[in-house]
Amino acid sequence: MTDIVAEAIARQTPEKAERRLRRRKAAERRFRNYGLIAIFLAFAFLVLLLGSITIGGISAFVQPELRIEVELTAETIDPDGTRDPNTLSRADYQALVKEALRNTFPGVEGRKEKRKLYGLVSNNAGFQLRDIVLDDPDLIGSRQELWITGSELVNNLVKGHISSEPGSESAETYASQIAWLQKLEARGAVRKSFNTTFFTAGDSREPEQAGIWGAVKGSFYTLIVTLLASFPVAVLAALYLEEFAPKNRWTDLIEVNINNLAAVPSVIFGLLGLAVFLNVFGMPRSAPVVGGLVLSLLTLPTIIIAARAALKAVPPSIREAALGVGASPVQVAFHHTLPLAIPGILTGTIIGMAGALGETAPLLMIGMVAFIVDVPGGFTDPSTVLPVQIYIWADSPERGFVEKTNAGIMVLLSFLILMNAIAIILRKQFERRW
Repeated sequence: MTDIVAEAIARQTPEKAERRLRRRKAAERRFRNYGLIAIFLAFAFLVLLLGSITIGGISAFVQPELRIEVELTAETIDPDGTRDPNTLSRADYQALVKEALRNTFPGVEGRKEKRKLYGLVSNNAGFQLRDIVLDDPDLIGSRQELWITGSELVNNLVKGHISSEPGSESAETYASQIAWLQKLEARGAVRKSFNTTFFTAGDSREPEQAGIWGAVKGSFYTLIVTLLASFPVAVLAALYLEEFAPKNRWTDLIEVNINNLAAVPSVIFGLLGLAVFLNVFGMPRSAPVVGGLVLSLLTLPTIIIAARAALKAVPPSIREAALGVGASPVQVAFHHTLPLAIPGILTGTIIGMAGALGETAPLLMIGMVAFIVDVPGGFTDPSTVLPVQIYIWADSPERGFVEKTNAGIMVLLSFLILMNAIAIILRKQFERRW
């Protein structure tokens, strides 16, 4: 054997060895370049995706407003002069807004043209005026210049979503509204302001009135229920399987099923929630308490797997030292092993919760796709969540909901990035190297 090796080495001339070395280094460079190209392409697609979402949704954070002069007549708002809030709330403020528009453009005649004129402002304009009067009843009887939210058409014209260039089809269709809007712009009566309604209101059929606050609160209540239902059960299950369970066929079967449940499609958990929580237990449909329980079933395997990995990472010497000084197995688990594994468990939990925040399919099965206008006030109130709200807006035909959809995606991604950042911070803060 030694003679054969020596003969093979002798046949290797320096030139052949050099060529072989060059080929190997070239192959390594190609492999490294392929990896860099793959990373660059992935980063480019990510930037393209986020850029398109941002470009499409950034305009949703501003809204156009029109300045009109409104006569707050006492006969319409408070005929008795009592300043009673109930009386002030029931007044016909929309009629005052329409009268102000007619006074602004006195030449508009005919029912059809007047309807077009009234369409310059949002249907919510009367409620805006009501809130202003309720905040300051002393305004009654005076003439005020007020900024009123523009309609969806005005929103699309001001932001350029609908062309107002002469000769275009939209310019011919909305000729009257474009002319009135241009007159208001010439007077300085059109401005763009920060869209607070998007962050303070619930859903609406009108794009300019739709907000995401109802979905944010629904997601918050749902995730609270998910955390309370899944975290204790998952940690205790992982602790038992890792520290106390005997190694036999039954525990092997349980471990296999936990791993399999982590790969089950999420819609299956939605069907399970529909069959059990709604049909058997009669729990309220489209409520965060039901959505949270369904998502807890979804996140339970993920948290168990992460918790077992964190417990397994604790060195055996910790357990042996505790047992050596007289601690019982339960004391070892709860006083030594579990506290040292908590950072890894919390990291896995937050990542699991972030995945639950982005789920849509299981919540559609339990009715959280319903159109909910009111902002939920508790765990049993009808509500929706951020992914479902985005789905509803994406399915709406109005042009204004396109930017709302992109803005909703931006808010959802912000929450997901925040939750993942918290997980990274916790891991770095409490990470121990053994």
